[in-house]
Amino acid sequence: MAVDVDALVDRRRLRRKVTFWRVATFLVIAAALISGIVYVSGASSLSKRSAHIARVPIEGVILEDRKTLKMIEKISKSDAVKGVVISINSPGGSTTGGEALYLALRELAEKKPVVAEIRTVGTSAGYMVALSADHIVARYNTITGSIGVLFQFGNIQKLLGTLGVEMDAVKSAPLKAEPDFYTQTSPEARAMLESMVKDSYDWFVGLVAERRNLDPSKAKELADGRILTGHLALNEKLIDAIGGEEQAIAWLESEKSVKEDLPVVTWTTKENIEELPFSARISQEFGKGVGSALLNPINDAKGLIPRGLTLDGLVSVWQASDAADNKP
Repeated sequence: MAVDVDALVDRRRLRRKVTFWRVATFLVIAAALISGIVYVSGASSLSKRSAHIARVPIEGVILEDRKTLKMIEKISKSDAVKGVVISINSPGGSTTGGEALYLALRELAEKKPVVAEIRTVGTSAGYMVALSADHIVARYNTITGSIGVLFQFGNIQKLLGTLGVEMDAVKSAPLKAEPDFYTQTSPEARAMLESMVKDSYDWFVGLVAERRNLDPSKAKELADGRILTGHLALNEKLIDAIGGEEQAIAWLESEKSVKEDLPVVTWTTKENIEELPFSARISQEFGKGVGSALLNPINDAKGLIPRGLTLDGLVSVWQASDAADNKP
C-alpha cells in the first residue's frame, strides 16, 4: 500500500497547530479565571486601602454585636476612611444594643465626620443609633420616631391550670425572679419594672434632647411612642433634611470638607473572611453552604416565634407586624 508522504506531513503539522491552539486557549481561560478570582477576592480589600467614604449598614433587629463594634473601631483607625454614612433600616431592638452602637459611633464621630441616613424605617433603638451622627437625613415617607422603652413578659397561669399543672418556687426574697410566667405579677414587682422602664426612658429622652438640641419638655412630648414620617420628623427637628444617601454625602462634602467623588465602600462584619487565605475562604464558604442547608429548617421554625419574644430585657422596638397580627 502506497503512503502519501506529503499528506502525512501535513496531517502532523495540523495536529501540532491544533495542539498549540488548544494549549493556548486553555492558558488564556486559566489566566482569566485566576485574574477574576484575584479581583473578586481582593477588590474590596484594595478599595478599603484607598481614600473612600465608609457605609455602615444597621439593618434588622438591633442587638449588642461585638463584631460590629470591633468593625466600627477598625473604621475609626483607618486613614483611608474620610467620612462615614450610617445607613439605617431597623425597627429597633434591645436598649443595650442601641446604647452600645450609639456610644461606639459617637467615639467614631470624634475622629471621622459621621452622617446618618434613615431609609425605610429607623424607629426606637434604630432612631437612637441615628442620634450618634452629627447630621440625619431621611426620606419624606421614612418611618421614624417611636421613642420609648418597653418591657414585655407573658403569663400562662390560666393555660397551666387548664392542663392541670401547678408551679411553685422557694425564693430568697419576694422580688427574686420576678416577673415569672406562672403567677400574677405582684404590685411590688410591677413597681420594680416600672422603675426600670422609667430610668431607661429618661435616659433615652435626655439623649434626644441633647443630640437634637431640644428643650427637655419638647423632647418628652415627642417621646410618647408616636411614629412620624420623615417630613413630620423634620418639622419636629428630629432629623435635619429630607433625602437619601446622595444628600448625606453632599453634606459630608459641603460641611465636612470631604473630597467630592470619593467611592462609597460598604463595611460589614461578613467581610472579615477576606483576611483568611484564599483556600481557607473557599473551605469556609463551602462549610457555610452545607451548614445552611442543614440549619435552614430550624431557622424557618424560629420565624414562627414573634420577634418580641426573642429579645431579652428592656427593648426599644417598633412592633408593627405584631400590631397588624392583633387586628380584630
